[in-house]
Amino acid sequence: MNDQPTDDQSMDDARRATIEQIVAAEWDMFQHTVNEGGRASCQGNKPMFTLMRTSQFMTWPDALLTSYLQDLEAAAHDGRNLVEEKYARMMASTEPERYGRDVAPYIPTLDEARVRQQERIIARQVAWARTFMEHYPHIGANMRVLTTDQDTPEQTSYETYLRGELGTYRQHTLDLYERFVEDTARRGGNIAEETVACTMRLIGIDALDEAERDEAERAAW
Repeated sequence: MNDQPTDDQSMDDARRATIEQIVAAEWDMFQHTVNEGGRASCQGNKPMFTLMRTSQFMTWPDALLTSYLQDLEAAAHDGRNLVEEKYARMMASTEPERYGRDVAPYIPTLDEARVRQQERIIARQVAWARTFMEHYPHIGANMRVLTTDQDTPEQTSYETYLRGELGTYRQHTLDLYERFVEDTARRGGNIAEETVACTMRLIGIDALDEAERDEAERAAW
């Protein structure tokens, strides 16, 4: 099983194909996600979507990738849009009144044990993201705000985004994801840092320190 982040050159064909299938399935669901204010501009930016989602999945172990692809395939078979549901779940924080009235009755309810499991994962990942932003403040300035208490109807935090995404996973996938987080912690890793490092490598920047210097220079202009 792959337990380490990897760059695109080192991925074997099967792993690359799985990631490409996941991103293609998510992109299709994203294209069918309905926004109250009309189609969002990011729904037309496939290269950026592909970059950001690919870099996330590059850090995942193989079993987790396979399980999540199965989530997407099962959802598509059942006429369920996991991307749309992810954004809907975020509204519990960004638009709570509308969420309770128009959204919550129509999406699967998560029981208390499931919520506790997700919150354990979220706490660890928010801590990692905070550490990353402290070490790489200029890169971090281009990222989402960090915590749910910073949410507004116009911006969604890393914490709330993660909570929405985890809420769409099947239980088996969430269990594998929690194991991934625990394994990363045991080896002293940081998923936020590893994901951004993958993003940078995909755009041709070999090191986060180099990317941080580039962002610092831009900020000084």
